[in-house]
Amino acid sequence: MAKIIIADDEQLIRRLVSDFLKKDGFTVLEAENGDEALLLFEKNKDTDLLILDIMMPEKDGWEVCSEIRKTSSVPILLLSARSQEFDQLKGFESGADDYVTKPFSPVLLTKRVEALLKRSQTASKAEESGIEGLTVDKTAHQVFVDGKEILLTVKEFNILLKLIENTGRVYSREQLLDDIWGFDYYGDTRTVDSHVARLRTKLGEWGNRHLKTVYGVGYKIQESDANE
Repeated sequence: MAKIIIADDEQLIRRLVSDFLKKDGFTVLEAENGDEALLLFEKNKDTDLLILDIMMPEKDGWEVCSEIRKTSSVPILLLSARSQEFDQLKGFESGADDYVTKPFSPVLLTKRVEALLKRSQTASKAEESGIEGLTVDKTAHQVFVDGKEILLTVKEFNILLKLIENTGRVYSREQLLDDIWGFDYYGDTRTVDSHVARLRTKLGEWGNRHLKTVYGVGYKIQESDANE
């Protein structure tokens, strides 16, 4: 069963979430601050998912998320009492895959965890896909540009995979939101814009050439730029 790290400075919250996850068969490790969470992750590279509270001592959830994203694409879910759109966008920009506001239902949180794990484990049935210097290894969940690995979050990976496997087709923000986040997600389409912008930056020159914005419609992968 999947191994999950939960980091929250409130022991009651940690224990509540931990108990519900353990009841569903998950292995759970607990940390009470950001530094502890990073240390725990370093010692447990086989971790399948992290749940991070934003307002933690030492390092906050945003910082921990950004630090982990330098070396890993493990799914990350942020917890916070802050429900402002700015805070949620900052969470996604730091590399988070999902965001849950407090107070929350432990049962629904567990379902969000299960859904996130399922999406990360079943990105595609085929093994590889790609065009013009970019290769997507779906089994290993890795992306390479000219042989160099590019670290992506689960959502970034799934967006790229969706567009790559349908090269030339334009997907609206609403379609990507439904396909990648699911119909039960309550965020808006600006979440998609934030993820695509970060994905394009990570892909560098390849992203600038091939990951296209179709203004007023959505996004697509284009094999070659007609203006080149």
